[in-house]
This record gives sequence, C-alpha cells and structure tokens, in this order.
Amino acid sequence: MIGLARRWFQPMPKSLKIFLLAVSSVLVFVVLLGPRFSGVSAATEPQQQQDGAYRQINVYSEVLRHVQTDYVVDPNIPDVTSGALRGLLESLDADSSYLSADDYKAYKADKGGKAQVGINISKRYGYAIVVSTVPGSPADRAGLNNSDIIEAIDGHDTRDISLAMIRMMLEGDSGSELMLAVIRPRRPAPDKIILNRTVAQIPAVTETMYENSSILYLKPLVLDREHVQQVESKLKAMNKAGNKKILLDLRDTAAGDMNEAIRLANLFLKSGTIAMLEGQKVPRQTFTAEPSKAINATAPMTVLVNRGTAGPGELVAAALQDNHRANLVGEKTFGEGSQQKTFELEDGAALILSVAKYESPSGKKLQDEGVTPEVIVASSSSSDDDGVDEDMDDSISPDSQPAAPAPKPAVTVDDQLNKALGLLKSKTS
Repeated sequence: MIGLARRWFQPMPKSLKIFLLAVSSVLVFVVLLGPRFSGVSAATEPQQQQDGAYRQINVYSEVLRHVQTDYVVDPNIPDVTSGALRGLLESLDADSSYLSADDYKAYKADKGGKAQVGINISKRYGYAIVVSTVPGSPADRAGLNNSDIIEAIDGHDTRDISLAMIRMMLEGDSGSELMLAVIRPRRPAPDKIILNRTVAQIPAVTETMYENSSILYLKPLVLDREHVQQVESKLKAMNKAGNKKILLDLRDTAAGDMNEAIRLANLFLKSGTIAMLEGQKVPRQTFTAEPSKAINATAPMTVLVNRGTAGPGELVAAALQDNHRANLVGEKTFGEGSQQKTFELEDGAALILSVAKYESPSGKKLQDEGVTPEVIVASSSSSDDDGVDEDMDDSISPDSQPAAPAPKPAVTVDDQLNKALGLLKSKTS
C-alpha cells in the first residue's frame, strides 16, 4: 500500500478513505474467490494473485480520486459505493446480487405468497429480461414474450436494481397496478404496459394424445414436487394404456426446483449421469439415475425446448439429450443453473453469491452455455415483429389512444410441435 500512498499528493476526504477501504476489502475478497482481475486467474500462484489485487486497487483508487475531485458535481459517495458493489456482483452472473442494508432488511422480511403478474425473470445486458410467462397470467394476456427486456418497473430503471429486489418489486397486493417499460425488437421506444397483480394459478400438467393415442404429449410448466408427481402418475397410466411414444414439452419451463428436475429426468432414465454440481468451495456432486425410480426408460421420446426453457427445464433437457434418451427440438435454451448462498455483511448489507453451477452429463455448464437442440426450429413469436400488446387496453401508454383491435388468425401453427411429432412418427416403438 506504500505505492498507493505515494500517488496521492493531496489529503483525501475522510468519506473517500472509508470508501476506498471498503472497495479494497471487497476486491481482495472477490479476487481470492477466483474471478479474474487484470488477467489474473484462479490458477495463478498466491503471490501473483495478491500483486494483481493490489494493482487493481491502485486503478480503483485513481478512478475514485477523479470521481471525487473532477466530476461535474460533488458525488454522493454512498450511492457510488452501492452502485460499484452492485456492478461488481452482477459482472459475475445474473443471479449474484449486492443488497444494501435497507434492501436486505426488506428481502428477509419478504415471505412470498403475494400476488404476481406471471413473469419468470432474470437479468441480461444489465436489464431485467423476461425468461417466460405463465399462461393466462396478466403478463401473458398483455403479450409479454421471452427475451422482452424490462427497462423500468414503476419508473425505476432495472439497471440500478438487483435481481433479488426486481423479483420482489413484481409482487404486491392482489389487484394492485404495476407499470413496466418494455423494450421489444425493432421498436423505436419502450412500450408502457400496465398490469394488475393477481394470485398466481399454475396450470396442471397438460396431457394430450396424438396419432391415435400412440403419442403421449406432456407439458409441465413448473418442475416442483406437485407437477413432477403429476408427470409420474401420467407415465404410469401410459404404461397400462399401451401408449408407445412420449413428447415432453419443456418450452417456457423455467421455474421449479433442481432436485425435482433430477427426479423428473430419472423417470425416463434407468442409468447414467443426470447432472453434476460443483463450485470453488462446493465439492463436486454427481447425480446418477436410480433404476428403481425409472417409469418409462424405453419409449421413443422427443423433447421441445425454447428460449424460455431455463434452470430446472434445462437440466432435464440436457440429461435426456446427453444420455441419448431423447431428441431435442426447438431453440437454444436461456442458460441458467446455479446455486446461491447469502453472505451477511457487518453493516447490515448482504451478498447473494453463486457458489456452484450445474453441469450437463457431458460437462457443459448450463448457466454459461444453455442447451442447444439437435433440430433447430424457430418459434412463431421469434419472427413476430409486432407482438400482440398493441391490441390490448392494459398494454398501451397512458398518453396514447387505443388502436383498433387487429384480426387474429383463427389457427396458430406450431412449427416446433409439428416437427417434434414428425420425428416421433418416424421412430419405431
């Protein structure tokens, strides 16, 4: 730190000294955890790691000195601190967050169970992004689609809000209003959408028969204990009824529990690796299929995925693909699959840090690479430039006039479903 002191030729304000100490501590902590700073990787020698950390602190101190002395106005150092720490955590991955003391207090007090608008959400490009929507929810009725970017929530820029707090902001009392500014492809300005929160009703597993009941179509929207149990029951009934093929639709399946996803994959696998989990301080775990838990491990099978397939849905898709149990049809999945841990700080703030990532049986990290199907088929919404939101009263900017409803097609062609059914038809039982 002697080199750092020599660079300063004027006394530092006390607030800046405190800030530098805090940021320096965080930087050293993060460097020792493993992320790369100034080209220093987790594999380098300890002394080189420390040297790299100190060099980065020197750069930080120089930047902060210019901010303190040369910025157009006297900056609010606590706000700068919070922004720097939030950016530091979000540079790691979307699920890592910094919560200020006030935010963490609200986060701990939140017991869930509130009314929502039906959005599964993450962060990309610094903004909140829609992963998928719940069918029949306010978000679905307003025409929100996966990959729509939420620029602001109730006037608050999502770049300045951690993912944990964004998810809390989407909740509220039943019937309460939520205003979103949504960025869509090829739109010159964000759409202003007003939604009314409702108590979420997650649909049961959809079951449909195709090709004279020879193909059983199953669509679980959420991979929790209840919905996985529904799939298990339907598979047992299928074995008794003599259905011969399975079409599992994991499109827009983004919510649920990773352990339940492992259980679902095991219903179709008698042997083989389902997934792996590992972190710097989390010992490697390998989840292997148990023969006694398999219900139907032989019927020809195809799985549908899209950009809204995330987390638990991706784990199942990757397990079935890598074990050559099923062909995947659709689009590359979202890319999510990590385990978080909360670290409380002395000032009442907290870090929500990803400490381990799930891997496919072939060793690909779901968070980093997602899952790419063998057969790529774009969804109909991928080429829809206009969306449907302009036709709905609660999707229009308050200062604009409602447009006349446009005629909607009587039949929606599902190219992905048709392709998957075609593949299954060609498979012998």
